[in-house]
Amino acid sequence: SVRCRGGNLKYRALRLDSGNFNWASEATTAKTRLLTVSYNASNNELVRTNTLVKNCIVQVDATPFRQWYKQHYGVDLSKKKQTDAAEEETVKQSKHVQKKLEARNKTRVLEPALAEQFQTGRLLA
Repeated sequence: SVRCRGGNLKYRALRLDSGNFNWASEATTAKTRLLTVSYNASNNELVRTNTLVKNCIVQVDATPFRQWYKQHYGVDLSKKKQTDAAEEETVKQSKHVQKKLEARNKTRVLEPALAEQFQTGRLLA
């Protein structure tokens, strides 16, 4: 901990294995595992040692966001599109839920680069 102005304390995170990450375009937040530091504009030494600082690019586990996307849109992001149609599992849903998912899917747009990251299981944050 570090003493600040007014006698307040700041707490430093010396080791982190998870954190809260936000998917801003979908307006959702999930607690997910930190995997590695991918890029740091200020110093390559910080990438090599996996040091977390403000404004660094990290790889996080995609599973919580993939689960949210499956629940919200009814689309599994871990499968390729060709195999998805052939081996689709039928899940029992009410008509209300089916209509809600159809309405959400009309406006759904997922960038190809992001879809590729979901298939690898790692997202850049």
